[in-house]
Amino acid sequence: MMLGTFLTVVLAAGGSADALTNVSVKNVSLKAPAAWTRSSNEGTEKFLAPSGDAYFLVDVGAVQTAGMKAEVCRQKILASIGGTSWTMVKVGGQPAAWKADTDAAPDGSGNVDTVTYVGCNGKTTWSVVFYMEQGKKDRFASVAEKVGTSVTFTPPKGK
Repeated sequence: MMLGTFLTVVLAAGGSADALTNVSVKNVSLKAPAAWTRSSNEGTEKFLAPSGDAYFLVDVGAVQTAGMKAEVCRQKILASIGGTSWTMVKVGGQPAAWKADTDAAPDGSGNVDTVTYVGCNGKTTWSVVFYMEQGKKDRFASVAEKVGTSVTFTPPKGK
């Protein structure tokens, strides 16, 4: 009886709007909610919640300096985007950082919570910027963390 209940719970959870699936963006992989709509604009990938209450952007770039150490790369990213309150972490085994901010919505509709993750392995830079309506933080904060901490580097094809 317990096993049947456990399987029912697992299967029910798998069908949620936030069930994660692996996606690739250039040469990184990350987990994104399978039910979210993906679009691309000038190299930035956007994933939009079915409710429209949250979305996140993924950008991936190449380091211009050959042989840069991953830690130096992270420092350069943080220096270029500025701000304080970054928490240093490792994502995909490489240096990364994250922080949360609250900003006024561009359309003046209230406040938006933003969770930003950035990282680098010395060759590839990446960022995940997650936007959610402030009243939806309880709903989306854990999704933002799961997405932002799921980034891994994929080797170039053929190597």
